[in-house]
Amino acid sequence: MDRLPAAGGALSALGVCEIRERCAAGTVTALAVSESCLERVDAVEHLVEAWTFLDRELVRHQAAALDALPVRGLLHGVPVGVKDIIDTADMPTENGTVLHAGRRPQSDAVVVARLRAAGAVIFGKTVTTELATYAPGKTRNPHHPAHTPGGSSSGSAAAVAAGMVPAAIGTQTNGSVIRPAAFCGVVGYKPGFGLIPREGVLRQSPALDQVGVFARSVEDAALLAAVLCDGEAGEHLLSATSGSAQPRLAWMRTAAWPRAGADTRAAFEGFARRFNLAELEMPAAVAPAWDWQRTLMEAEIAENYADEWTRGREQLSASLQAQIERGLATAAEAVAAARAQIAVVNAAFDPLFGQVDAIVTPAVPGTAPPGLDSTGDPAFCTLWTFAGLPAITLPLLSGANGLPLGVQLVARCGNDAALIRAARWLFQATR
Repeated sequence: MDRLPAAGGALSALGVCEIRERCAAGTVTALAVSESCLERVDAVEHLVEAWTFLDRELVRHQAAALDALPVRGLLHGVPVGVKDIIDTADMPTENGTVLHAGRRPQSDAVVVARLRAAGAVIFGKTVTTELATYAPGKTRNPHHPAHTPGGSSSGSAAAVAAGMVPAAIGTQTNGSVIRPAAFCGVVGYKPGFGLIPREGVLRQSPALDQVGVFARSVEDAALLAAVLCDGEAGEHLLSATSGSAQPRLAWMRTAAWPRAGADTRAAFEGFARRFNLAELEMPAAVAPAWDWQRTLMEAEIAENYADEWTRGREQLSASLQAQIERGLATAAEAVAAARAQIAVVNAAFDPLFGQVDAIVTPAVPGTAPPGLDSTGDPAFCTLWTFAGLPAITLPLLSGANGLPLGVQLVARCGNDAALIRAARWLFQATR
């Protein structure tokens, strides 16, 4: 197995907060940070293949322009990878499909515009699966290149895990932030539904699509998300990174528990004992949520990918063709009924979130599966994504094979700050 060389003391190994602080202090320049990240790309990209577009001169131009200005914004000088379903005016956005090859958006997505305004360097476009569904891209897991990095935000998670950038953004409609972050051993944070605007992001399932972030620490993930959020939510996230009080935590197996591997079951049962976590029962009313999510997602995929289906269905993967066919066959009444259940799931969890700040649960059934023909099982993310609850995965455990095993925390809708506080405390308590 080819192993990635260590980053050592290179600037590419710095986190988001540290880069911003050093740029503000004048001890490093944005160009020096970007050059270090480019050197890291040269050293490891042939093993990981996280990028679908990376223009080195464009990176240098952005960084040099920042160095000519006073330090501005919360992300001044920070290189950020952008999933290739998020529009960028100066780079292609091809959505992981040959049907969109050469596509050049005329404007940035709102989240990209906010990154630029905060002083970030838009480093390049990271690999996504086909139209952000299940057919894998070329990316490999940085911990073991023969294993999947997960999907659909595979390139974003892998680029951060491999040390090529300190942060990246992606999206989640089922498990596309939490799963690859867990497989690749980084922090993945999916804010509550609607907290980050989606204008300029590929429209897959509007009832479920959510933007998320990848970083190497909770503080870095919160800072990146704070820049992207609407309204006062960003300020609440930033304030949540400074608390130290122990949160109220409990754990839950959920209906996906039978899919967990032996490593996962043992690791989480031991984790619960270590932190003396009480176990919560999943509300019986939410048991059909996995079916509701699939019904809603596939019907909306069929609607939003109608053009691709009409003009190029033979160029779509078998898995996406099957999803669209099922979505087309779903009655409108069934879709409306599934959408109405989002409120039911949130109401069922409300009493539990009155007892705890966050629920601890597996992020994935196990470590990243071997092989590159699948992105792994998103079942441990489905319930929370369907309900639009904020979720974060932390690289706190590992399997018997040494690969990362993510610990997921979930909080009440609208309480992202409590989630960040709980995640920060738990991350520090295990270090």
